[in-house]
Amino acid sequence: MPRLMSMVVRFLVLGLLAVSGNAQALPDQVLRDHQAARTARAEGRILPMREIERRVLPQMRGAQYLGFDYDPDRGIYTLKFLRDGAVIWVDVDARTGQVTGRSR
Repeated sequence: MPRLMSMVVRFLVLGLLAVSGNAQALPDQVLRDHQAARTARAEGRILPMREIERRVLPQMRGAQYLGFDYDPDRGIYTLKFLRDGAVIWVDVDARTGQVTGRSR
């Protein structure tokens, strides 16, 4: 289910960007970020996303997990959740698995 939600969120974002004329920039950046994450994981520089999810999801009881993004420049995974109509972002250090920030 989390992958489906992630795909839905990305589809909606892409649709909004298409309307605004910026649709090509996001897919290229998303592909680069995902490739950077795969490379960093293969080289052992960051934890697998499944390990990050295993650590963070139990802390977010009552929230729906929407998916994640990876910022290779900062080495941060951002996990997105929905609770009571509000989006919550949780930043996690990809190397250590420690939560570094949280909105709301």
